[in-house]
Amino acid sequence: MRKFIFQSTRLGFSEWQSSDFELAIDLWGDPLVARFISGNGQFTVEEVNERLFKEIQNGIDFQVQYWPLFELESGEMIGCCGLRPYNKVIQAFELGFHLKKDYWGKGYAFEAALAVLEHARYNLKTEYVVAGHHPENAASAKLLRKLGFHFSHYEYYDATGLEHPTYTLKLT
Repeated sequence: MRKFIFQSTRLGFSEWQSSDFELAIDLWGDPLVARFISGNGQFTVEEVNERLFKEIQNGIDFQVQYWPLFELESGEMIGCCGLRPYNKVIQAFELGFHLKKDYWGKGYAFEAALAVLEHARYNLKTEYVVAGHHPENAASAKLLRKLGFHFSHYEYYDATGLEHPTYTLKLT
């Protein structure tokens, strides 16, 4: 049984473990997931492993990560949603979410992001959260606006080699 650090109505948020490589491959190894977060639309096994250990290290260093999400009813891992450090000077974090295709369009990303924003509001010393999306990912743009984010600027993302629309949300 997986331990959850917090929950929403349908989702349990866990922490990545070094033993979660198969879960990480199932998520980030899927070209449908990777297409908007990787420059060439896929991740190698080595890149997935690096990504997993970066999330684990963010948990150790900053008490945040893109936490693995589990559907409470089925126990299935459906993706990840969480925070990573963005600007250490002002204690700002970046929101991100990656869901498996079977869970797109069912409100999970919105539910997960709301839970993460509540976690940030009440458990982290931060006033702002930022979020960006691939320029072709209209669904993420729509979701960020629904969450109350406002467009701020375009920012270059090394992972894709593109300028991504970037948004901010004031939590206080």
